[in-house]
Amino acid sequence: MTERRYNDKEIAAIFRAATEGPQSRPPEVPHEEGLTVSELQAIGREVGISPEAVAQAAQALEIRRGSGSRTFLGLPIGVARTVNLNRRLSDHEWERLVVKLRDVFNARGVTRSEGSLRQWTNGNLQVLLEPTDTGHRLRFRTVHGAARASIGAGFAALGVTATVAVVSAIGGHMGDALPGIAFLFAAGVAMIASGALRLPRWARLRARQMDALAAEVASAPATRPQDGSTV
Repeated sequence: MTERRYNDKEIAAIFRAATEGPQSRPPEVPHEEGLTVSELQAIGREVGISPEAVAQAAQALEIRRGSGSRTFLGLPIGVARTVNLNRRLSDHEWERLVVKLRDVFNARGVTRSEGSLRQWTNGNLQVLLEPTDTGHRLRFRTVHGAARASIGAGFAALGVTATVAVVSAIGGHMGDALPGIAFLFAAGVAMIASGALRLPRWARLRARQMDALAAEVASAPATRPQDGSTV
């Protein structure tokens, strides 16, 4: 299997993360060539950086490259992470991951298998284990459905408010309708605010949880049950 090669910017990021502080600039390498993790580890040894730290930093970079989010009116309504494991997860490892998912997300969830595909879902939260040419890919994704519904309902209420206001103005009953219009407007704004205010904190939490889980699985040594079965 051909090792992934990192370009000069990625190399700098890996060494910065591996040392957790400012470092002298690593050797420049051509963008089209790059260096493998093994070559980076060899360079790291020469300057006192452990191979484990380099490997973990490289894996963290891969997880960040696989990050994504869905936005709704500029707000983070969805969070996603994808990490290529470059190996196959055994049945035992998948079962341990499901236990971890239930603990981290405080949800039992539902597991399904379709051939070599595995998935764990709990409402809008999905964790997929997919086959690739080099092993397995782990994909996390979720959407805050309640916040999206609240914001959508808020805008619907504002639309109704505008319609009632126009009809009342045309009919000459604006004074009588004003209390109802004010109530609908306040309700719409409250629903939008309720949905919008909870999203940033929720998105940060889900991102941290997904990053930690992805890093744990990616950095764990391959294990096999005694029968040697794999997913």
